Amino acid sequence: MKASVTDKLKILADAAKYDVSCASSGSKRNNKNKGLGNATGMGICHSYTEDGRCVSLLKILLTNHCIYDCAYCVSRKSNDIKRVAFTVEEVVDLTINFYRRNYIEGLFLSSGIFKNADYTNERLIRIAKKLRNEHNFNGYIHLKIIPGASPEVMREAGVYADRLSVNLEIPSERSLQKIAPEKDHKSVYTPMNWLKEQIAENREDSRKFRKTPMFAPGGQSTQMVVGATPETDHHILNLSASLYKEQLLKRVYYSGYIPISEDERLPALKQAPLIRENRLYQADWLYRFYGFEVNEIIDETQPNLDLEIDPKLGYALRHLDQFPVDVNRAPYEMILRVPGIGVKTAQLIVKSRKYGRVRYEDIKKMGAAMNRAKYFIEISGRPLPAASAVPERIRHEIIYPAKKAQLTLF
Repeated sequence: MKASVTDKLKILADAAKYDVSCASSGSKRNNKNKGLGNATGMGICHSYTEDGRCVSLLKILLTNHCIYDCAYCVSRKSNDIKRVAFTVEEVVDLTINFYRRNYIEGLFLSSGIFKNADYTNERLIRIAKKLRNEHNFNGYIHLKIIPGASPEVMREAGVYADRLSVNLEIPSERSLQKIAPEKDHKSVYTPMNWLKEQIAENREDSRKFRKTPMFAPGGQSTQMVVGATPETDHHILNLSASLYKEQLLKRVYYSGYIPISEDERLPALKQAPLIRENRLYQADWLYRFYGFEVNEIIDETQPNLDLEIDPKLGYALRHLDQFPVDVNRAPYEMILRVPGIGVKTAQLIVKSRKYGRVRYEDIKKMGAAMNRAKYFIEISGRPLPAASAVPERIRHEIIYPAKKAQLTLF
């Protein structure tokens, strides 16, 4: 019996949830000629943007057919599931109809692999091309680049998509060969490097020539599956740092491995390692926005992040000799390292102290989480009473109320 579009949507939207490499676009694709949508100044993601806005997108696979048998993937060829595929026209119609009903603000499109990388990517590109050229759709489009894609195919994808992603999936070549022997890291890094060069070249051209066509203006991202293989958080975060520096990625996403079936190649997990996934995101944030180096967050002596406390608090407890920090005298970089003080609050503190002494009440009003910050700051040379606490007490006083609050929710 032939599957309806609704049936396909249920199956392929559910399968797409395993790919988390979608984010705010960073694109500036203006609406023109009274077209549909506008990606300017607006991030498209699957949950919340950095400024707190909740936004939505149609996130689907083109098909769950796949020629590969990756142990961690629900769409692997050996898995006994119902196989369906959208036509190009069906995805285009869904996107336009959902957008007009204000259900979505853009499209995130990935796919299982039909025959090979180029054949699959060409079908994804046809969808983006139809949306742009035939429907004048100016909303956000994120396309997955299948590892092994040719430069010609990637070049066309970059013309029509705001962001492209090539998923690394498994953090080490050794583990990848064990659970996905048909794949290798070279087939991922080759398109990553090519896209990096093309994006940089396009940005340079756009500075010289006003009418330079856009090429993946939102850059590129990738995803790593966490918990399916034995790599430590130290290994994963160092790899991420390398991807940010060498491939100039906009984001690295961490996807806690979701046990989908029993397989001797995979660990017997009862549930996805979501807390570990969250800690990796927090550590990633410290690296990208707070000036931390990976080896300050985690090192070989403690290769995995503490699951009970966030990595910023963990750093402070291991380096109490650097605290308390005087909010009226310390440089911005040190204020950023105080647990409970974020980027905006640190900026407000530095700006405000130009006009007078910053007080405890001021810091609280600026948005600092004082239940954490009080242990690590002083006001004009006067430490707060909590700043004399030993690490074990600080840890207990922060962790226990948090656990108690979680219990009261149920």
